[in-house]
Amino acid sequence: MSDTTQYQFYESKCSQLTQEKDIRFAGIINESGKLVAGGFKKGITPLENNENKLEDFMEFASKLSLRKEFDKSLGPINYLAARRDKLVLISFPFPISRIVLLISAEPSVDIESLAKRVVTIFSVTT
Repeated sequence: MSDTTQYQFYESKCSQLTQEKDIRFAGIINESGKLVAGGFKKGITPLENNENKLEDFMEFASKLSLRKEFDKSLGPINYLAARRDKLVLISFPFPISRIVLLISAEPSVDIESLAKRVVTIFSVTT
């Protein structure tokens, strides 16, 4: 799959995720922390309005999600979730391609149900 085709696939999947009720943001971040596909749901204003802070956070999420030092003893990371007062952040590493799916959702979201939904959406290749 070419890079262009791959990113179109990711763009489509992120768009599908932002149609979900509680999801505010769904984006693919490369290992440098740059957004390469996806983004905020239409009509959503980011809670962090400083672009540099947002980019720093995405870089941090990417590095944390792609860490492998405990993979041998504990198994690979399936996803990382952080519940904050104003939102839930979930990252799903794609270790082979060295990218991360980052999602922000409303604090009321059921993290485990959302994780299962993400797996379902990304498992369908059409």
